[in-house]
Amino acid sequence: MFKIQTLNKIATCGLDRLPRDNFESATEIVNPDGILVRSADMHKLDLPSSVLAIARAGAGVNNIPLPTCTERGIVVFNTPGANANGVKEMVIAAMLLSSRKLFEGITWAQGLKGQDAIPEQVEKGKAQFVGPEIQGKTLGVIGLGAIGVLVANAASALGMRVLGLDPFISVEAAWRLSHNVIKAPGLDTLVAEADYITIHVPLTADTKNLFNAERIARMKKGARILNFSRSGLVDNAAVKAALASGHLDGYVCDFPEEELLGVPKVLPTPHLGASTPESEDNCAIMAAEQLREYLERGNISNSVNFPTCEMAPTGKTRITVANRNVPNVISSLTSLLGSIGLNIEDMLNKNRGEVAYNIIDVSGDVTPETIAHLKSVEGVIAVRVIPNCN
Repeated sequence: MFKIQTLNKIATCGLDRLPRDNFESATEIVNPDGILVRSADMHKLDLPSSVLAIARAGAGVNNIPLPTCTERGIVVFNTPGANANGVKEMVIAAMLLSSRKLFEGITWAQGLKGQDAIPEQVEKGKAQFVGPEIQGKTLGVIGLGAIGVLVANAASALGMRVLGLDPFISVEAAWRLSHNVIKAPGLDTLVAEADYITIHVPLTADTKNLFNAERIARMKKGARILNFSRSGLVDNAAVKAALASGHLDGYVCDFPEEELLGVPKVLPTPHLGASTPESEDNCAIMAAEQLREYLERGNISNSVNFPTCEMAPTGKTRITVANRNVPNVISSLTSLLGSIGLNIEDMLNKNRGEVAYNIIDVSGDVTPETIAHLKSVEGVIAVRVIPNCN
């Protein structure tokens, strides 16, 4: 029986993917094997030694202590693409909101309550809310992952010219991308040509303040920035200065901060990108299924700290080994297994940066002594045995 701790409310449809005959889930649970989390901050939590995996029902993992997890061999999953459609719809809505000045117009119209001759006032006042259509305009999409691809395709279908930029685009994403999307030769070209720019990249040391004063100055006069990824990607002070000077005509951000509130032409939405029941269900289902597959079969997909490593079960005893990606670990493991008479039926080794992961199916029983010997191999981080893996 695997014990799963839920640190946030997880949609029932996700928990239903964990069969009751093999899984127990609760918010308060002693020595959990796995953790399901959404937004709870785990950095100050004392993770029990029993924890084997953490599944985040969402894309970002800033709330999870990744270095600590990796050092202990705890596999951390996220759910890329599960909320992609919800975010895509928000981005399209953001373009329309900022272009057509819908929020400003609605706010102004609500202020007419109780006044006389409202129809006449509307006809006189509507000119201040004139804004351009998006058809025929150029959208620059930075980052063509699950969300970026959907945004690019939707914008193209709406008649926009779309420039896409992602030097690390996956083969799968490339297959899904509309043939109408133009590959931008570089960031400077995209920035110079786009009427709208939408950002879909993670926040790293390389992308922090990706849009600073210098880069914003290269943008078209009157262009707009849409940020539904992370607040640190855009320099708030630089945006405010560009809006005040008239160089930028709008900034929509899903991450309200004190310095952005009340600033004209800034539309701060309260982190609503994935706030749809469909997104929450999709994330919960995907997170639970990935956690179950790892706990029951040792297979890894969509991990942010370990390599993708999936092998069909053979019905034999399965050994999984997490190790530092250094020479001689594999040879040491196989030699040790051979020396005690365990025949390797199938094996898969994958690495990701400084860590590696192995799935080894063997004939015969794996004793506690064998596990101890495997753990003693230099470079090994964690060892797990799954009997009769099917």
